[in-house]
Amino acid sequence: MESPGGNNRMRELAAKLRINQTLPDSELKEVLSETEQEALEVLYEHARQQCQLHYGKKIYARGLIEFTNYCRNNCYYCGIRRGNQNVQRYRLSKEEIFSCVQEGYALGFRTFVLQGGEDLGFSAKDIGEIICRIKQSCPGCAVTLSFGEWEREVYQYWYDCGADRYLLRHETADEEHYRILHPEEMSLLKRKECLAQLKEIGYQTGAGFMVGSPGQTLDTLIADLRYLQQLQPHMAGIGPFIPQKDTPFAKEASGTLVMTLKLLAVVRLMLPKVLLPATTALGTIHPQGREMGILAGANVVMPNLSPVSVRKQYQLYDHKISTGEESAQGRQLLEKRVHSIGYELCMCRGDSKM
Repeated sequence: MESPGGNNRMRELAAKLRINQTLPDSELKEVLSETEQEALEVLYEHARQQCQLHYGKKIYARGLIEFTNYCRNNCYYCGIRRGNQNVQRYRLSKEEIFSCVQEGYALGFRTFVLQGGEDLGFSAKDIGEIICRIKQSCPGCAVTLSFGEWEREVYQYWYDCGADRYLLRHETADEEHYRILHPEEMSLLKRKECLAQLKEIGYQTGAGFMVGSPGQTLDTLIADLRYLQQLQPHMAGIGPFIPQKDTPFAKEASGTLVMTLKLLAVVRLMLPKVLLPATTALGTIHPQGREMGILAGANVVMPNLSPVSVRKQYQLYDHKISTGEESAQGRQLLEKRVHSIGYELCMCRGDSKM
């Protein structure tokens, strides 16, 4: 049932957030607690308008290459965690990685995201050689790494080789919540140090978090938003938590579509120029999840360029979509879906305007 009063209050809060790029904690909680669809549409409309002010109606496509599912870490939520004995492990060769890039480049992609677990089977030099070859062979392209925590000199070396961007989700900015999600050997302080170093070196840097992860509360979400405000990342990856059957969180509930959309909209209003993906996880929990994400302020999609033979092995969570328009060969379908909601798929580098 429509609630005019609720709509007016959301209009007031969304406008205030858009102008000031912040709200007091109490008002952020009010926004995130809203459940009336009519009021939420007001929030999403403000986010769309803010996104279009800086990026028009372009949705940037990134070619994702999941090049290894080996990982030295044992995060409790992740399907490729070290302790999962049920994963069929794989590691693409340099030639296989480059072949994926060549295929994507021929299809028009000008940004490639190399994503993997923290795999000690690749040396810093190996990654550097891959970056150099891509940059030399694919003029005008951007290389994004999503490869976890390393020492500053390693990050600097990869940057010097030509890497442009680095994605490193912080997952939670709250220490107690971090301990629920990660084993003792991992550190929130280390994660934040890595993100600060990446920005200092000159990367376009991405942080982000799961929505609905075990132990998450409105207070931990506010901490995440405050951390993003402080870090001012060029990119923010926000998607729903989805359990994976071989992890300690196998029986936990997934994050919700609505809370994820609310947070996309809030982040867009707090960080107007941020690059904000409509994630694969969003498309996994709802057939139109990515379209709904775009209509809530997102402006990036990442179709999969990985070899079809390994896609099902990169199971960070269960039921991950990996066929149809999620594949590079389905680019036309993805373009059609984006066009159906009034947007244009852009294959260009799509640099952050921050």
